[in-house]
Amino acid sequence: MRPHLGLVCVTVSNDVKYRTITRKRLLEHALESQQKLLDDIYRANIQTLDKALRYCEREDIALYRIPSSIFPFADDDIGRALLAGFAPALAQTGTRAREGAIRLVMHPDQFVVLSSDSASVVANSVKILQMHADIMDMLGQPRTSWALLEIHGGKAKRADALLERIAALPDAIRCRLGLENDEYAYGAAEIHAICLRCGVPMVFDAHHHIVHEKLDSYDDPSVAEMLARARATWAVPEQQLVHISNGRASFNDRQHADLIGTMPAAYAQAPWIEIEAKFKEEAIRGLRGWQAAAR
Repeated sequence: MRPHLGLVCVTVSNDVKYRTITRKRLLEHALESQQKLLDDIYRANIQTLDKALRYCEREDIALYRIPSSIFPFADDDIGRALLAGFAPALAQTGTRAREGAIRLVMHPDQFVVLSSDSASVVANSVKILQMHADIMDMLGQPRTSWALLEIHGGKAKRADALLERIAALPDAIRCRLGLENDEYAYGAAEIHAICLRCGVPMVFDAHHHIVHEKLDSYDDPSVAEMLARARATWAVPEQQLVHISNGRASFNDRQHADLIGTMPAAYAQAPWIEIEAKFKEEAIRGLRGWQAAAR
């Protein structure tokens, strides 16, 4: 089977764009106006999510990462109450994804730091993760790593704390959780060891790996080795998800390039690949030949 390529959040064209609002702008309004603003944004963004799924069906894209910010302030009381009213609409959207065989995942933002030494940061992280889990539940997505919630390890040298916090998470979060290696705090080998200890799948990012290890090629033997080791952490290996990006200014640049000019040879064996390039769908189109030749 050829690797499935995944679209991350939006398109570089105007086909898939979401609305948002800043906290400062929201707080300029009275409570009733705040509710109306958020209600309008939630309604519009559900329609955009439906549009994104239709786009994926049309473009033969089998995986879609829902934006973490699709429902602004849904982790606060005002947004949580509003979002609950959209449960029937989200259930219909989830049905469309299942019928279209489109896998849905999410990547909570940088404010999720389960390994923090601050109790308030940890509590806020759990609140944000719960919001993401609630969205997945309303979309009718399974409480498994098929509907992955991808996060980083967070604060360095806090593996024991990370394990403790993951073990205490509600099932709706923990059963969907995956850990991704990063450029600085947790390299691939470190995050792999944590995944083994806490029983969650590892999301291998080859670009983060080469930056962390200061490698000069995606075909360094450690890339294929970590891909295989990461796959063994998945309860269903065929659902393994990986990331790819290229450096913008140089091979080891952590900033993402517009397109994907170089793929790890080992990724021909990766079942699901999220394409983290600035030019989104154009990068996916540019990889169609590679995708067809893979495996």
